Formats: sequence, structure tokens, C-alpha cells
Amino acid sequence: MKLRAPAFPLARLAAAIAVFGFAGLAAADPVTLNIASINNPDMIELQKLSPQFEKANPDIKLRWVTMEESVLRQRLTTDIATNSGQFDLMTIGAYEAPIWAKKGWLAPMTGLPADYDEADLIKTVREGLTSDGKLYALPFYAESSMTYYRKDLFAQKNLKMPEKPTWEEIGKLAAQLHDPAKGVYGICLRGRAGWGENMALVGTMVNAYGGRWFDEKWQPQLDTPEWKQAVNFYVDLMRKSGPPGASSNGFNENLVLFSGGKCGMWVDATVAAGMLYHGKDSKVSDKVAFAPAPMATTDKGSHWLWIWSLAVPKSSKSQDAAKKFAAWATSRDYIKLVAKDSGWALVPPGTRTSTYASAEYKKASPFSDFVLDAIEKADANNPTLKPVPYTGIQFATIPEFQSIGTIAGQAIAGALAGKGTADAALKTAQAQTVRMMKQGRYIK
Repeated sequence: MKLRAPAFPLARLAAAIAVFGFAGLAAADPVTLNIASINNPDMIELQKLSPQFEKANPDIKLRWVTMEESVLRQRLTTDIATNSGQFDLMTIGAYEAPIWAKKGWLAPMTGLPADYDEADLIKTVREGLTSDGKLYALPFYAESSMTYYRKDLFAQKNLKMPEKPTWEEIGKLAAQLHDPAKGVYGICLRGRAGWGENMALVGTMVNAYGGRWFDEKWQPQLDTPEWKQAVNFYVDLMRKSGPPGASSNGFNENLVLFSGGKCGMWVDATVAAGMLYHGKDSKVSDKVAFAPAPMATTDKGSHWLWIWSLAVPKSSKSQDAAKKFAAWATSRDYIKLVAKDSGWALVPPGTRTSTYASAEYKKASPFSDFVLDAIEKADANNPTLKPVPYTGIQFATIPEFQSIGTIAGQAIAGALAGKGTADAALKTAQAQTVRMMKQGRYIK
């Protein structure tokens, strides 16, 4: 007599497989995404709100690794170049995205949700993250640069900000505003060394004075009259009218100084506007006004374009999950989530036309049209007065630039700190840049 196995209803078996799959009819462990992030306010807000994504997606867990900007860049460059696979999602910029895409290091951002609406992304921003017609990173926020100033201090001293200020006019205004005895410095500018730190600002100053990083044949131009004029002006301005220890200050330090009432003027990223107007730590929310980033002999390339974005390295073993979170964090719905949590003025700016069309955003952000115009007019494909072989406004999109910009930044920060002259700093930077361009076989 044969023994019969106990009956198991087929309907129940099919239901179990549909829910749990075949792996022992048990739910799989959640995927853990390692995310490399920068320590700026918008990214900190994303970390704060990300549990809402985890709640809606219990199969995905997020592990954040937050770093200061220069450290982040060094760490990510090493990680992706060595294919170590340490991170599933990286916070990268407009410089890295096209270079790393061409090297085959990034996964293209295909298969996005139907409601993601790529066409809603601002054209210059979308183009900055595209290579060979494919989007390789999703923009979290984008920025240009602008001039912030204290309208109350201007009124006290009977000063007027020009509609389109020049650097020379800014220098004269800074000298009149400078009053360290009262704890107010005429102007605060980036001084910390780094291609994305002091050189983001200095690069646009050089453009404004008619300079460029390289000529049409890739010959370095750091010892030209335009560079010398711009950098000598910058060093002199900061020594006379800037805060002490300026060579250590980056975006975050100057944000603290200006929002704390310590600066008469500040030229920096447009992303700071919402923080100054509505940030809980801002003491100048009712005193701040704005103007375009200063020009000099030209306004071409006088304001930068930068895009902090989320990209998935090819080395990630969890690419689909990483793309899913990146799409959520850069979506219209996320922008609405931040608006609900912190107010419309503090949503990630510069990425979507729908944000700037929002009546709520316009009401909360009197600077919104101004910022949108600056971002849309920042032409990375035609960034300088004289022709150049590279794209990028405050940087050149070649792999060598990261080292070149850092060397120049260190030399100029040294001059600002009183370690030699600006001309000597540029002579050193030029010699080292020529050597690197020869090694890279751009020049003989």
C-alpha cells in the first residue's frame, strides 16, 4: 500500500509563491544602500526625511556616510576609479558626471518612473548631467552665484548697490562697509583651498576679467595678465575688507558669518538665498538683498553653474534600489515634502521648472525669478570671452582639472594667508599645470 503525501491546496501554494517567492517561501532581507553625501543643509534635510522613503519601501534600508566637500570628492574619486563598490549612491557634481559617464563608471539613469518627468528638469541642468544623449545623474539641487548684501548697512552709510555691479564697485563698497570694531566685515568670500572651494569663486572672477584656464590649443593661461589682475584684486580685497582667517573659510563658514550679521556683502551660491531669508539661524532675514554676481570687463562666465546630483556607480550591486531612491529624492513629490516640513523657501532649488512656476514658491522666495534666470543663462558650452576647448564655467571638464584646480587653489590660498604674492602663486600654479598637461599629452 502506497503512502500519500498530505494534500496542500494549490490555491494556497500559488498565493504563498506570489507573496514570498520561491526562496523558502520567506521574505528576502532588505537591501542596504550605502550613500555618500555632503554635509550641506539640503542634504541634511534629505537624511532627515529619508525614513519616509524607507517606510514606503521596507525592502530598502539607507546607510548614510556624510563628509565635508573636499573629503567627499577625494573619497569618491578613489572609490570609483578603483571599482571598489563601497557606495551604491554618490553625491557628485556637474564636473564629475560627464567625465565619469564617458569612462563607463556610472550606470545610466534609465527606467525612471513615468511620473518622474525628465522634461520638467531645467534645460541647462539636464544637459550638465547628460553624456551622449543619456542622463547619468539626477539633479538634487542646482545653483548659480549671486551677490548678497545688507540693505540696512547700505542705508546707514547712504550706499547703493548697482543693478549690475562690477568687481571694482564691489571693492569700493566693501571698503566703506568694513567696520571690524563693530564686528562687521566689508565682504566675505571663499578662501579655503580647493577646485570646488576658493576656485569656484576665483574661476568666475578670472572669467569676468576676460581670462580662461586654457587657450584653444590647451596651453595653460594662469600667468596671463587677466589671471594676475583677477587674483591680485581678490587677495587685496580680502586682506583689506575681509574677515580674519579667510583662507580657512568655505561656503558653510561664510554662511554662518553672513547669517550671523558679520558681513556687509557675500558673493556665493544662489542656494544660500533661502537659508538667509528663512533659515532659523539667520539674523539677517529681513535685512538681506541681492544683485547679480559681479562682472568686470565682461559678464560672460561671471556666475557659475553647479549641480549636486545623485549617481549610481556601475560597481553597485544594488543599482535598481539606488535608482529608486535617487528618483524619489529628486522628484516633484520630494520637493513638496520639504515644503511641508520646512516651508517652500527651503526646498532644493534650481532643478525643476515646476518649482519656479509654483505660486507658493514665488511667494516664499522673492529671489526665485532672479535665480532661475541666472541658472538658465549660465552657459557651460560657451563660458569665456575668448574661445576655449573645454566645457564648464568655473571648471574644465577634463580628468586632470581636479588636480590642477586644487594646486591653483592651494597657491592662491597661500597668497591670501600672506605666504608670498599672488603673482608668485600663479607662476607656481602655471608651471605645475604645464607639467600635468604635458603628462596628459594635451600639449608637447
